[in-house]
Amino acid sequence: MLCRRPAPRKVPAHDLCPRTWTRHRPDTEPRLEQVLAERYDDLVDGFSESLVEWAYGRHYARPGLDLKTRQLCTVAALTALGGQTGPQLKVNIAHTLAAGASRAEIVEAIWQMAVYGGLPAAINGLNAALDVFAELDQSA
Repeated sequence: MLCRRPAPRKVPAHDLCPRTWTRHRPDTEPRLEQVLAERYDDLVDGFSESLVEWAYGRHYARPGLDLKTRQLCTVAALTALGGQTGPQLKVNIAHTLAAGASRAEIVEAIWQMAVYGGLPAAINGLNAALDVFAELDQSA
């Protein structure tokens, strides 16, 4: 007998936990759940709600670290994982800036990963940061 999956809720994550969503949602992408839904929900039913509700409604809302520190950790981890995380790294670099980190702090977090992820991973991370910084400078 196959397990029956419950029907996904049709309520956006920001309606389920508005206090934590507002506090932890990246200001650079207020439509994050909608963007994810348009791209992935036909492929994986409920993907956008699951990701946003878990990551921002639960994980990022945990006590112990402020949002800026969590975002710097995320940038470091994505850098150490290497080039295949480039798109996610760029999004999280922008989110980290929105959380209050400086460009210098982001660059240092990326550069620190040269020790753990290797120079190619750090160089890819620095290139991602340069791309994000250039996009922001052009739109300013």
